Amino acid sequence: MSAQDEHGGSSEKDESRREFLKTAAAISGVLALGGIASVMKSIVIPAVPGPSLPSFPRVKVSSLGELTTGTSLIFNYPLDTEPNVLVKLGQKASGGVGPDEDIVAFSQVCQHLGCIWGYVAPGQSPSVNKSYVAASPVAYCPCHGSVYDLTQGAKLIAGPSPRPQPQVKLEVDSAGNIYAVGMGAPAIFGHDTGSNDVSNDLQGGTLVAST
Repeated sequence: MSAQDEHGGSSEKDESRREFLKTAAAISGVLALGGIASVMKSIVIPAVPGPSLPSFPRVKVSSLGELTTGTSLIFNYPLDTEPNVLVKLGQKASGGVGPDEDIVAFSQVCQHLGCIWGYVAPGQSPSVNKSYVAASPVAYCPCHGSVYDLTQGAKLIAGPSPRPQPQVKLEVDSAGNIYAVGMGAPAIFGHDTGSNDVSNDLQGGTLVAST
């Protein structure tokens, strides 16, 4: 083989190598630009928000002048099919409102299996279990005997319930009117999806009207 042939073969190889490198560089540039474009797109284009949920209504439940110690009042909230109990306990309670911080309200739907519990004052017994005497103001479920301490955020003190009762958030205005304004965790029985997200309490029925 002549020197010219050797040089010619070498030139062809060099040219092929240059073409390969140009092609690789072009592909790398396209990929890099694509990555930058994706990042810029995520920055420039805002995320589309999901559907918004309604807010908890503000509903007048009672007034300071209408309540006496041991008085209990049933009202529906936040849906028009869901009962709650408002009670003036006569002793300071977690989340209590009023001058003595003793007025509280809780969902009346038991967190065990959805039965409706009743209020039992200290020293009293529920009609379904005369052997039980309440040592403090409690919620007593007649179905399976779950007992909740209403002075401590309705925490469970007896029975099979897995969670405390959801507490209604209350406010008192300058005229002494008592309003329900929201719900605390956990979610009301039947609304719990495993997250205890109380926004679920606004779904599945008709909200009561604000007053």
